[in-house]
Amino acid sequence: MPKTPKSSPPKTAKTKANRAKRRRLLLALRLTVRKEKLERAERHAGIKQEPRAGKPRTRRASRR
Repeated sequence: MPKTPKSSPPKTAKTKANRAKRRRLLLALRLTVRKEKLERAERHAGIKQEPRAGKPRTRRASRR
């Protein structure tokens, strides 16, 4: 026998506030992570572009 759909409980002011708070926190977290990733990528790109001081770039030894 198929299940009958159950109605959701009424939305209270407290649950609405909690959901809004959680949405804001998750948005802030996503933005922070995105900014950190951008900065990290820029740092790595900067490291890769400039030549190493002292000795020329050589091939890495095989890891095997």
